[in-house]
Amino acid sequence: MRYVLKRCWDMPLVKRLAIVAFVVLGFATLWSVMRLSLFLLLTEESNLWGDFGGWLFPSIFIFLCWTALYHGIKYYQLAQYEHAVLMKMAADRNEQSMRLAQAETAARLAQLTMLRYQLNPHFLFNTLNALQGLVATGSKARAGTMISELGHFLRYSLQSDPLQTVDVQQEIQALEMYLSIEQARFGERLTVRVDVDPSITEAQIPSMLLQPLVENAIKYAVGPNEDGGTIEISATNKENSLVLTVSDDGPGLADTKDLPQPSGTGVGLRNIRERLSSSYGDNATMHIANRGEGGLMVVIRLPLSYAYERAKAS
Repeated sequence: MRYVLKRCWDMPLVKRLAIVAFVVLGFATLWSVMRLSLFLLLTEESNLWGDFGGWLFPSIFIFLCWTALYHGIKYYQLAQYEHAVLMKMAADRNEQSMRLAQAETAARLAQLTMLRYQLNPHFLFNTLNALQGLVATGSKARAGTMISELGHFLRYSLQSDPLQTVDVQQEIQALEMYLSIEQARFGERLTVRVDVDPSITEAQIPSMLLQPLVENAIKYAVGPNEDGGTIEISATNKENSLVLTVSDDGPGLADTKDLPQPSGTGVGLRNIRERLSSSYGDNATMHIANRGEGGLMVVIRLPLSYAYERAKAS
């Protein structure tokens, strides 16, 4: 009977029900005949065939129960199979999504690495130009000091991980190393003021974020002026955001849409915008404007975060 039910399992429902009913009736009749014949053989009873219906209906009930049990097991196995297929499909989708996320993360990290390392040759090119100028003018002592400070700064730059953030205090220290190079070049013509809110010294920012802004300020505000100039660097907490400001007292811009492009390459400001976009998306902004008292001001606003928060999130 199991063989017959298995063969008709894939048939249309109405045809399968008809076959099941016929098979149940046939097997119940055969089973009843066998039971009644055996009973007559083993006992002295006779003339029981008139009561065949009383033997047949219990047999039909038994075979109907067996058939229902068979179908229940089959439907349970089918449900388990479909559940396993759905789980496999979900696992495949999750794996595909994970691979896509990993690929996007790898691409973003590669982009950040490229953007970060763009600064090193750009900065080195400008510094070597300045060294050439000092040597040409006979300022050997200042050139020697500049070379020494350049070595310290490059050592820090190469040892820092371009994909890791640093705290504000560490970024300011890196800026001081860079400014010591420029101080050897400009001497008393360069004045720097730094104002950092003590409460955000451990806040996290991308490494070497401010150096291109300071370099721009020196090149366009201090360098062309015979009397030099002043650069102000500040870091404050405003409305739970980290606000970084680099300003100078130079001539500013006639139109802030015409942004300066260092060395004609545009690496500095474009690099900062791309790094901010890659790291923070729309949660970070950079605004450039002329100061009311003269000069240019660049303001960067970032989400305020700390190292322990990043570690907990990861």
